[in-house]
Parts: sequence; C-alpha cells; structure tokens
Amino acid sequence: MNRSGSHSPPQDQEPSSAAPSRQAVHAASTHRLGASDPHQEGPTDLRLVPPALAAWAAAALTVGAPAARAVALLAVVLAGAVVAALFTARGPATRAEDRADGADGADGADGADGADGADGADGADGADDRGPTASAAAGSGRTQRVTAVVTALLCAAAAAASAALHSADLHRGPVPELARRHAVVEAEATVTGDPRRTRPRVQGDRATPGTVVLDAEITRVTTTDGTTIAVRTPVLLLAPVRGPTGQWLRLLPSTRLKVTGARLAPPMREDDRIAAVLRVPGGGGPRILAPPTTVQSTAGGLRAGLREATEGLPQDARALLPGLVVGDTSRMEPDLHDAFRATDLVHLTAVSGSNLTIILVLLIGPPSLALRAERRGLAPRLGLSLRTTALCGGALTLAFVIVCRPEPSVLRAAACGLITLLAIGTGRRRSLIPALAAAVLLLLLYDPWLGRSYGFLLSVLATGALLTLGPRWSAGMQRRGVPPRLAEVLAAACAAQAVCAPVVAVMAARVSLVAIPCNLLAELAVAPATVLGFAALALAPVAMPAAELLASVAGWPAGWIAAVARAGAALPGAEIDWPGGWQGGALLALVTVVVVLVLRRAQRHPWLSLACVLLLLLAVLRPAPLTGFLHRWPPEGWRFVLCDVGQGDATVLAAGEGTAVVVDTGPDPVRVDRCLRDLGITRIPLVLLSHFHADHVSGLPGVLRGRDVGAIRTTVLAAPAERAQFVRRTAARAGVPVAAVRAGERYRFGALDAWVLWPPPPPAPVPGEPNDASVTLFVRYEGPGGALTLLLPGDLEPAAQQALSRAHPALPPVDVLKVAHHGSARQDPGLLRRAAPRLALVPVGRDNPYGHPAPAALAALRALGAVVLRTDRDGAVAVTGSGGELEAVPSED
Repeated sequence: MNRSGSHSPPQDQEPSSAAPSRQAVHAASTHRLGASDPHQEGPTDLRLVPPALAAWAAAALTVGAPAARAVALLAVVLAGAVVAALFTARGPATRAEDRADGADGADGADGADGADGADGADGADGADDRGPTASAAAGSGRTQRVTAVVTALLCAAAAAASAALHSADLHRGPVPELARRHAVVEAEATVTGDPRRTRPRVQGDRATPGTVVLDAEITRVTTTDGTTIAVRTPVLLLAPVRGPTGQWLRLLPSTRLKVTGARLAPPMREDDRIAAVLRVPGGGGPRILAPPTTVQSTAGGLRAGLREATEGLPQDARALLPGLVVGDTSRMEPDLHDAFRATDLVHLTAVSGSNLTIILVLLIGPPSLALRAERRGLAPRLGLSLRTTALCGGALTLAFVIVCRPEPSVLRAAACGLITLLAIGTGRRRSLIPALAAAVLLLLLYDPWLGRSYGFLLSVLATGALLTLGPRWSAGMQRRGVPPRLAEVLAAACAAQAVCAPVVAVMAARVSLVAIPCNLLAELAVAPATVLGFAALALAPVAMPAAELLASVAGWPAGWIAAVARAGAALPGAEIDWPGGWQGGALLALVTVVVVLVLRRAQRHPWLSLACVLLLLLAVLRPAPLTGFLHRWPPEGWRFVLCDVGQGDATVLAAGEGTAVVVDTGPDPVRVDRCLRDLGITRIPLVLLSHFHADHVSGLPGVLRGRDVGAIRTTVLAAPAERAQFVRRTAARAGVPVAAVRAGERYRFGALDAWVLWPPPPPAPVPGEPNDASVTLFVRYEGPGGALTLLLPGDLEPAAQQALSRAHPALPPVDVLKVAHHGSARQDPGLLRRAAPRLALVPVGRDNPYGHPAPAALAALRALGAVVLRTDRDGAVAVTGSGGELEAVPSED
C-alpha cells in the first residue's frame, strides 16, 4: 500500500470537496466585475511578524548608540544567523546517515532468518512508508523554524547596519566638536522638515515668545578661523520669534539657507537624532540660497491654498480643518490643542494612515469589508475593474505623499494606508497582517529612528488592533444584537484605545476616560470634513471661490469635532493622572486586560454592566458629594481659596453653589482649570485680572473652559501690550466682554461684597508700572458667625502700597491677606501693620529662581502674629469660618 502519494492541500488551495476557489467564484459570476463575496481564506500568515519585530528591536537598540555597541550587536546577530544556517545545512545530511544505518540493520536481519527476514522486510517496507514520511515532515518543520530564525536575525542585522550608518552622521565631521565648544559659525543648511512654532512659556511675570523650530542638515560650515568644510550633519535650527518670523514659518523642506553668526550647542540628549542645535541670531529673516524642489513647492502651494480657502471660517474650524486634511496645526491655539490631548483626539490632526484611508474608502468602500471592497465606493459605479481600482488607489496615495511632503511620518502613513489597497488586490483579510509587517520592516530599514518613535509605535499598534481585535470584537457585538455599523465603529475605537492607552501613559503619565466616547462622536464628522477639505485643497489653485464654498461646508463637521474635544476636556474627570514610564504602561496594560475580561463577563450579567457604566460616569462627572467624600478637600463652607498654580496668582471667592468670582488666573490654564474643577465651579459671574503680567493672566483659557463666565474686568494699564492683547483675543473667542475697572467699583454676589481700592481714580495719574497698577480688592463676607474680611493687593510694590494706605486711611485690619508679589522682600511695613492679618497666604511656585518668599517678609508677618501658609509647601489653601471659627485648610495636609 503506497501512502507516499497522499498530500495535504497547499495553504492557499482548497481541497476538491471544499467550496470553489475565489477565482472560480469570480469566474462563475455573471457580473463583469466579479462576485461581491469572494472566498475567505485560511488562518492569518504571521511569517513576516518576527522579522519585523527583530528589525524593530535592533533599530531601537542601535540607532544613536556609540559605534562600539552597534558593531557588537551587529556581530552577535550575524553570528547567530551563521550558526542557525549551519544547523539547517547539517540537519538533512545527519538524518540521511541515520536512515542509511537503519537500512544496513534491516539487511542483517534478512540474512539471519529467511522467513523472519521476509516478515522483517515487510515491516521495513511499512516503516519505509510511515517512518521516513513522518521524519521528513518533522525535519521540514524544523527546517522552516530554523529558516524563520535565520530570516529574523538577518533582518535584525540589516536594521542594525542601517541604524549604524544613520548614526554615523551624528559623529562625523567637525560639527559635534564645535557644538561642545558652543562655537559661533557661518553655515549652509538644507531644511528637512516642516517649520513649527513652540508654545510660549511663562517665566516670572513675562511670557517668553515662542521659537520657530526646523529640522535641517548642515551641508557646509565655516568656523571663526575661516576654515570651510563640507559636511552632512543633522541639526535642529532655532529661529527667534522676534523679527519677520512669518518668513521662517513659510520655509519648505529642501530649501537651502545660509545663516551667519549662529551659535552651535550640543543636543539635550546624547541619543538624539541630531548632532547639534543651531541657534540663529534674531533680527532678520532667513537668507535663502536655493528654493525648494518642484515637489515641495507644489505641496506648499496646495497647503497655502487650503489655508486661504479657510480664512473666513470660525476660529476653531479655521484652525482645525487644515490639520484634519494635511496635518497643518499652525493655527491651533494652545487651549484647543490641550482639549484634543485630553480627549485623545490628537491623532486626527497628525498626518496618519487614517487621512489616506478616508480618501481610499471613498474610492473602494469600507476597509472592514475588504473581501468585498471592490463592490463599494465610487469604483464600481465608475465601472473600474479590480486592478484599475488598485492603480487609482496608488495614484491617490502618491498625491497624498506629495501634498503632505515625503517625510518619514508621511511615508509611514502612506505605507499603512496602502494596506487597504492590498485587500482590494487580493481579496484576503489575512494578507493585511503580513502587509503591515512588511511596511514596518521596510520603513525601519529606510529610517531606523522610527524604532524609537512613539508616533510610529502608536500608528502600528492602532493599525494592528483594527486588523485583529476590531473584527473579532465587532462580530461579538453583532452576535449580541448591536447594529453592524455601530458595532464596527465601536469595536474599532475600543480596540485602538486598548492597545494605545498604555503607550500614551508611558509618554504623558495620564489616562483619558473620555477618549472612546469622544472618538465615537468625532468619527461622525471626520470623514465629511476630510473629504470636503481635500476637495477644497484640490480646487484652490484653479477655482478659489469653489474651494471656499467647499471649505465653508467642511467647517461645520470640523467645528463639531472641536466642540466635542472642548466639551470632553471640560468634564471634571476627562483625564486622570497615571504613573509614567514603562512601569506605568505595563500596569495600564494589565488593567486593560482585566477590564476587557470583566466586560466580557458583564455582557452576561446586566447588573454588572450597569455597575460598570455607573462607575465610569462617576469617575468622569465627579459630582461634588463624591469628590468631597473621597478627597475631603475643599472643606464644606469654604469662602476663599488660593489655588496652587505654581509661580503665579489665582484666587477664588465663593459666590453661591457652584459659583465663584475669580481674581487672576495664574500662568498655566491646566492648573487653574483643575483647581476650579476641584471646587466644583461651573459659573463665574466675574473674572478680575489685577494686572497683565503673564503669571496672572496666561491661565485665562483654563478659567473659561466649559464655564459660564459673565464678564472680565482688568486694570487700567494695558501693559505688557502682548499679554493685554492675549486677554482680549481669548475673551473675544469665548464671547465674554472685557472692560477696565474704576476705583470705587463695588461687586455683590450673594454673601460676597467686594470693593476696588486701587488704582486711584482720575485725576490721579495711572501708575506707570504694571505691578503698581494692580487692582486691589477689599472683600467682606457676612455670615452667621460674623464677618470675614480679606485684602487682595495683587503685586503692589512698596511705593504703591504706601499710596494705597494714604488713599484709604480708614482701611481696617483684615482676617486674611494675600501677600503681594509672591512674598517678595518688597513689602511696606506700614501696610502690613495696618492690615494686621490673622492669616497670610503666599502664592508661590516650588523651586522658583527668585527666592520667593523672602525670609524677611515671612518674619515680618509672623512678628505680627499671622499664621503663614504658602502654596509651594501647603498646596491650595481654603479658608472657612470667621471670627473664632476662622480656619485655613491646605490641600496637602
């Protein structure tokens, strides 16, 4: 009986008894485009996944590392590949010798006993039928495993070699040594990335202007001794905001520049992808030696056309639409960006595979229906064949790369987007995982720095989750009665969030609790905004009125996305702090697995599902009774709170349930917003800004976020002008009126009664310094236990404090004094004696460089019998009671 002719069908081939092959199904169809549901093939092909992971690990370990480590790793990997290859080559020969020895033994048995030998021969024949076949199968499987190991090691070696070559540019030439000496040089450089503007930072009482940052490559450097050397060194170019910064922001990649008098500095990290930082002196625009290439000019022209077409849109839509289409976030204000970050919607404004996939979906249909993709979208309606559809998709991908510029991030997005095209060309879902692995492998060989990129990791994880977890979770939801479309969208959002959240925790030490609902709500508008935005971009160069019309329509869904982000970020529990680093990421991954298992069990127990939903709502909404019970701060019946906002001022005066007057907003919108959330403040009838220094007004967007604000009052001196304009712009976007105070104004809100004591009324001259023009408030609360009085002097300097005392000789002692100017030594002893506070509260930042609060000021306050609390040590401080019941309750007790 001969069994050697029996073979199992190949992996991509069906046995005769099975259903017809995919090609047969298409051939039997009466439609010229073929059947709409070709045959689903077997298990997923994972053979390319280990090589991709090996290359990723090798690139991450080698790129930017010293040459010795790169060479050692490369040697180890190549040695491992050689050993595995030798093992594979020796294996079949050894097994052949073993079989030959077995045959000699069989002959000897035949010679000893004829009859038995005949039986033995039959047995040998049987063994020959079964044993060698099984042995060959086992040997073939062993060979395949060793071959897979060799392939993975060779891919790792290739990635390590590529990383070593890329890293060599960081150490080659004179630039690294010049950077260590902080030398001043004249250099020629080629722009290699998009210009971007950093966010302004608050330092002391001023907001430092942002900086224009460009990735560039120095091609020629001239030192102070006149030596000129041709090099090829990657650097980070920093141009100051002063001067014609618009020219710096309009630079395109591939533009050649010449900078004179620039100072080199070493990078912040030794394993950075740049060799130096090149700081350009201020006062002038870029000196261009050669314009950008045609491709980059075309891309820049299209992007500029889209910006022009969106000029007339509302602020949020105007800022967001270019970001949705081509990743241009230059118009996004910091508060909108913070809202997108808090809701995990930042991926919508980054150049990613989702941008391209939306356009491809318009052509081919939903990627979730990859097996029937050719039956959906515009392709079948235009009568395009399968291959023509794939070619059109390739052309769209090329156009996408040109418009968004062929940078590594854009190429990564294109590679991930092309996975959808493979589904059209093959009709097999299982082809998508090997395609993703191949894209990862090729991109890492092209740019090994992607091995250390969080953006690349998030992109790959999200794409992999959509291809693996998404379909399974969607099918499970549909089995439980969820409508198919809703199940697909919900499963995609949950899968992407489940795998990406641990990585976000590693980077940002936070977890968004509203990411999934916000992504689901935003998803309704992403596709129309993106498609209409791309149409406006294409029409802008030839028909600007039509482009403006399309942009105005696209502005509606774009505005919806911005509204979702702002509303989600305004929720009290939108995000929670989480341990950062890889330990925190691993912990969140473990928690995610537990949550998924609980949710699977909860599907069979409605009461458990209801409990999970209730817990999530409580965590997000954080009702005041719950937060009071868990946190025990703020204390019940608080009247005044000094928020902990770092080196700055932000105070809150209670004016009813969920209502307060805010005096100054501190330097950080996030911190003052968090303070107001902890206090449960949703309505603010008045925001009073004592003066326009950055540490008192830059947090204004955080106060306005998600709250009903009635009016803003400011000092009469609009200086510094830049911060005064910032306040007016921010208030205008929120629709809140702004006006200057008048001395003697009185504000009453419930039990709160406040008088403006300073600046002095006309005809007295307006103080010439912002600190001396600080609005000063005398506040009085009437309650059943007696009156509570407070003095809030802003940042008045001693001369202005003396003038305040002279202007108000009847100023009585107060219960609480907010110490002026963060407790600096510049305090007027006379005003301190007049105020004679029982509590002195100092708003000050930890480790500030100004020595605040001054020991002399603290000693003077304690000598008057005041109890002194400071936010750098005590956190936020709440004041309750009055008279003998007066109490200060710090949040960090």
